[in-house]
Amino acid sequence: MTLNWKQLVLVATLGSVALLGGAFVFQALGYAPCKMCYWQRYPHAVAILIGVVALALGRRWLAWLGALAALTTSGIGVFHSGVERDLWEGPSSCTGGSTAGLSTDDLMDQIMSAPLVRCDEIPWEMFGVTMANLNALISLALAVIWVIAARRAAA
Repeated sequence: MTLNWKQLVLVATLGSVALLGGAFVFQALGYAPCKMCYWQRYPHAVAILIGVVALALGRRWLAWLGALAALTTSGIGVFHSGVERDLWEGPSSCTGGSTAGLSTDDLMDQIMSAPLVRCDEIPWEMFGVTMANLNALISLALAVIWVIAARRAAA
């Protein structure tokens, strides 16, 4: 069975609904999101809006924007995954840093302004897969679905 562009857009849109909803469920269960977790949510919200508008108005070209939104959150998820695994440094506003060379006043300022949730700590994982990993992978799959929808719309 071959899906048409509307069905593909619906699948991609519902995928973002599921991922965003899952993030809110984890948050309700006590897993507070870090700054980069929030960054990953915004493109999903945009993809949902794009999907709704594309379906409601029949604007097939919007599937390309949906793909861009899904690729954006996937990219942020890859970056966040690397920060979690100490492959590279994340934003200083949500990761741990060295205290070498800081005065007591500087250290106190850093402690008092530190966020409650760090981006470089893994709050949940299953079989070595974190929430950021899942977002990166599933969002990449959603981007592929959006691209297929866009190509079907153009045909």
